[in-house]
Amino acid sequence: MSVLQALLGVMVKAGASDIHLRAGSAPAARVNGDIMRFGNDRLRPEHVEEFAREMMNRPGLWEEFRNRRDADFAYGVPGVARFRVNAYYQRGTVGLIMRVIEDKAIPSFADLGLPADTFEGLTSHERGLILVTGPTGSGKTTTLASMIDHINANNPVNIVTLEDPIEVLHADKTAMISQRELGGDTLSFAAGLRAAMRQDPDVILIGEMRDKETVEAALSAAQTGHLVFSTLHTQDAIRTVNRIIDFFAPHERDQIRLGLSESIVGVVSQRLLPRKGGGRVLGMEIMLGTPTIRECIKDQNRTEEIKQALQEGGMSGMHTFDQHLARLVEDGLMTEEDALQSATSPHELKLSLMKRQFA
Repeated sequence: MSVLQALLGVMVKAGASDIHLRAGSAPAARVNGDIMRFGNDRLRPEHVEEFAREMMNRPGLWEEFRNRRDADFAYGVPGVARFRVNAYYQRGTVGLIMRVIEDKAIPSFADLGLPADTFEGLTSHERGLILVTGPTGSGKTTTLASMIDHINANNPVNIVTLEDPIEVLHADKTAMISQRELGGDTLSFAAGLRAAMRQDPDVILIGEMRDKETVEAALSAAQTGHLVFSTLHTQDAIRTVNRIIDFFAPHERDQIRLGLSESIVGVVSQRLLPRKGGGRVLGMEIMLGTPTIRECIKDQNRTEEIKQALQEGGMSGMHTFDQHLARLVEDGLMTEEDALQSATSPHELKLSLMKRQFA
């Protein structure tokens, strides 16, 4: 085992979610949301460059990195974990940030604390668009992996994924699954999606909707009989709708609103929050493609009404982020103080907590 692999093994064992290696600093990792240093010895520039070369085992990747000055790729250490790696230059030296993807069974909905009825309902659709949104490090990839694994285990379909890079490996179960990685297998999400339409797909996963071209292709696929999954870096359902619309010029937006309203199956917006007693707990907002939600998306003057629809949609499985925070406090999974600090509207959350106390 190399020095790099041994170091990564120690950090993963300590519970690291993200690993930071750069010249002039000791190896560091994010553990339970906080940066933790491993030792006091500072890495030298040649150490980090050597680590980067060791990980960039795809032909031509090191030269591409030297030319572009940053690179995204996957790296695995058998028996330890897989890593999503971003290599970059800072102050003339190489830096590495690695997201840890542990080599273990893909978690079920119950393992992640996801409402099984709602998520089984989402994955049962034959066509449409499902988005998992949230900031970096909020567990979007894990939630998507769990949904794809559920389909893989239960439905005799063909699944095609487009990822940058591949983080979770799926083997064929009841379904067939092909995983394509940007850089090695396809040049872009949009190009890969165009090709996927000729690969007899039933389900398509797009790692991230980054640009107008990819959004257009995803909506087209969702409207032509495919179930499409993707992610966005947005914090709630309303911001997700607005972000998709904002990819387009003003004269195109009415048509896009119509297409989105017709194809949306659900939006799951999530964040990882401080768990009472230590660790992290998943907080989420769930929007489903009900008739009311579709009308609110279609009419730009009604977009803000989505929040009220979520608040009143508990029977169908919908709720706002703050409603879920109140539930986490009630279940003893979060302290009231942490929940109020994380809330979209602390005032509304406080009222909700008071109502629950006297209910």
